[in-house]
Parts: sequence; C-alpha cells; structure tokens
Amino acid sequence: MITAIRAIIFYLGYIFALIFTSCVSTPLSFFLPFKTKAWMITRFNWFVLLWLRITCGIRIQVEGQENLPEDQPMVILSNHQSEWETIYLQLVAQPMSTVLKRELLKIPFFGWGLKALKPIAVDRGKPAAAMKQVLKQGKARLAEGMSVLVFPEGTRTQPGTRGNHKKGGAMLATNSGVPILPVAHNGGEHWTSSPLQKKSGTIRVVFGPLIQTEGRHVNDVHAEVTQWLESQVDRVSELPIPVREEAVIAPSSDGSKTPS
Repeated sequence: MITAIRAIIFYLGYIFALIFTSCVSTPLSFFLPFKTKAWMITRFNWFVLLWLRITCGIRIQVEGQENLPEDQPMVILSNHQSEWETIYLQLVAQPMSTVLKRELLKIPFFGWGLKALKPIAVDRGKPAAAMKQVLKQGKARLAEGMSVLVFPEGTRTQPGTRGNHKKGGAMLATNSGVPILPVAHNGGEHWTSSPLQKKSGTIRVVFGPLIQTEGRHVNDVHAEVTQWLESQVDRVSELPIPVREEAVIAPSSDGSKTPS
C-alpha cells in the first residue's frame, strides 16, 4: 500500500514536470541552438530521476563513468527493460538522437518535447523500412555531431529474460565508423512494468569501454556488443540468471544424433 501511494505521488510530480516542459520549456527553447534546447528540455529527465529518488527511494549506482567520452559522436547501445533508461540515458550525452517508435510522438505533452529532440521515429510494423531509416537518418545525425541511442532488443524485455538483439545499431556504427558505448543496467527491476510498483533500492548502471568499429565486420561488432551486454546485465541483475535453451538431440534414421 505504501509503495502504491509513493508511486502515485511520484506520478503527480512527473505529470506536472511533463506539462511544464511541454508548454513552457519547449516553446521557450524553439529559437535556441539545438544543444541548448536539448539541455532545457532534458531538465525534465533530471527532475524525474531526482523526484524518483525522493518519493520512491530509487537511487543510481554508476560503474565505468570514465568510459564516457567527451564531445564525440557515438552509437549508444543499451538493454531495454522499462521507461527508466529512456529517461536516464538522455542525460548521458548531448546532443543525442534516440531511435524510438513513432507512436510516442503522438502522445500529448510527452510527444511535443520528444519531437523537439530530433529522434529517429520508426514504424516497427515495417522492420525493413525501419532499418533503412535508422541507417540513413542515424548516419546524418552522427555527421551533425550527435550521438544516437539504440535499444538492440527493439522493445522492452522483462527483467530476468533475454531479448533478441538486432544488428541495426552495430550496423549504423560500423557504416559510420564511430565507436559504440555499451550500457547495461537493471532499471526494470525497480521501475517495473506495473505503474504502482516502484521498488525502492539501487539501480546499477555499467558503461563499458568504447567498442571501436572502424575496419571491422558488422557481425564481429554485433557479437562483441551482444556478449558484453548479456554478461553485464546478468552481473548487475538481482534476479536469477536466465537459463539458455539447449538444442534437443534426437536420433536420426541412421542411428546418429542430430539437433532437433
């Protein structure tokens, strides 16, 4: 009951900050340089994280802060468990463009500020077209000096499970010759899928060493990023490590055994 009350108080502040940002900060920043505009709009993110700590007792522990480069465009690849990381990671590097589903831009208030941050809004119902859009617009954003945030799993994955990591982010970084900053966290274990279940405790975040992509094959880069993300998510998680499904070995007609 207390957890639910704290969550309600949190969302009251969240909604107030969202309306203020959309109706005041975003219009005021309209004619400002993009980096200044992004800083103004993301004060919403800063407030939400502070308010989350005050109301719900959720803190952040960061590891690998020294791996964050300064003033260098990069592709940021992170596991995706909840809304928390979409808010937190916007503060990691600026200017930044986030790959997201286009439906988010249609949400009143929330979508207004989000659109001003120049995201790459894709239609996830058309994966082939979405991939082309990420590669084309992502390369343009990187050329402008912006970093690009991509969630390789594409959609949220429940804590304690594994998602299917797609190659789009690794392909964008490899084609553009920029490094990848891998990020692992257990945010979904505290900012849960249930709005009224904000579990107090510490969210652990790990910034890995930059993964260089220049001159490398995308498959090698993708494999390295995926291995790092999965191992680090397992390490920081407070849940049991998910068991990988092994192929079932079935006898063939000649008596030998083959994977079924």
